[in-house]
Amino acid sequence: MNDHEYRPAAPFHATTILGVRKDGKTAIGGDGQVTLGDTIVKEKARKIRRLHKDTVLAGFAGSTSDAFALFEKFEQTLEQTRGNLTRAAVELGKEWRTDKYLRRLEAMLVVADRTGILLISGSGDIIEPDDGLVAIGSGGPYALAAARALLKHTDLDAAGVVRESLLIASRICIYTNDSILVEEMG
Repeated sequence: MNDHEYRPAAPFHATTILGVRKDGKTAIGGDGQVTLGDTIVKEKARKIRRLHKDTVLAGFAGSTSDAFALFEKFEQTLEQTRGNLTRAAVELGKEWRTDKYLRRLEAMLVVADRTGILLISGSGDIIEPDDGLVAIGSGGPYALAAARALLKHTDLDAAGVVRESLLIASRICIYTNDSILVEEMG
């Protein structure tokens, strides 16, 4: 390829989203960094949303435009299921896997309400974690490990565990920054 040929833009790289359920409360947090290839293009993106009359939290990792499409679709599904998180997640997972347009979306969602927390992937997976912890994105494994240690060795509440775990991940993962947003319910 010479210097005058078209080169498509590099894809957005993943982020870090962490969800924690502890003592009847649920918190989901994410960092604010958006990258395009190896360049930081935004530092304070909002990757966590409150949906369905503020009764559901949702966070995304992956392509930003794809995630917005999924948020909209998930919100519609929540309306159709009258806010039933599990039913809405299953319906979105089925449609995501079978719909020609949705299948191309490159993102993952963490969703939660007062009773549970789920991971929804584009391959149709709906996963409810055994320990109330779920993490996605490039810094997800770091945040998850930090959250497990903090739950075992501190008295932090759900939101505190999320915030500290994401800060730890931001010091390890180059696609995660310390501009942290945490939403909590419960």
